[in-house]
Amino acid sequence: MRNQHFSPIFVSLMFFFLHSYAQTPSPAPAGPTNITAVLEKAGQYTTLIKLMKSTQEDSQINTQLNNSNQGLTVFAPTDNAFTNLKPGTLNSLTDQEKVQLLQFHILPTFISMSQFQTVSNPLRTQAGNSANGEFPLNVTTSGNQVNVSTGVDTTSVANTIYSDGSLAVYQVDKVLLPLQLFSSAAPAPAPSKPGKAVQGKAPAAATGDDTPADASSAATAMVSFAVAIVAAISLKL
Repeated sequence: MRNQHFSPIFVSLMFFFLHSYAQTPSPAPAGPTNITAVLEKAGQYTTLIKLMKSTQEDSQINTQLNNSNQGLTVFAPTDNAFTNLKPGTLNSLTDQEKVQLLQFHILPTFISMSQFQTVSNPLRTQAGNSANGEFPLNVTTSGNQVNVSTGVDTTSVANTIYSDGSLAVYQVDKVLLPLQLFSSAAPAPAPSKPGKAVQGKAPAAATGDDTPADASSAATAMVSFAVAIVAAISLKL
């Protein structure tokens, strides 16, 4: 076999191209933020993903993320959170109400865990303007713990799933039920305590109307007295 000899110029050119290629960084995969991709990677959010896709709320979120500088905050209920709902809860909602339920879990700005310490209640959600009494959502903090209250149920932020300064996704172990859609599920107010009877005095007997028993007896006596006076006058005449 004949030995192949390469000219010094050829060898220099090859070295130059190889060196230049090695110094060029590989392009990083670029793409818009995708809420369902975030949830799929985290796992245990199958029901939430299906609900987002069926209502097209996932597309709405992705559009906002990639066309706004305000960012978004999402409270993400786990599959167990949906399982613990009363049977038939989701099926009882209209398509519009399902959208409102999802939007109730979304804040129209990016809020980090530390920022929950200073936010003002009620928080505004995508479902409505809480300042006008629409879909109020409140948070309270205790140390590093963040609690979320809807007026129907209360839960804690269990974990930070994703946060990049534009999108924050937090795990919650209950579905946040807005008062506007689930007012019948709200805790009933405590019953008022019955008034105490005055010691040594029996309660007035019921008379069938709002007139006290004592007043009724007085009225009867007055009528009888008037009849007696009329009779006496008649006798004199």
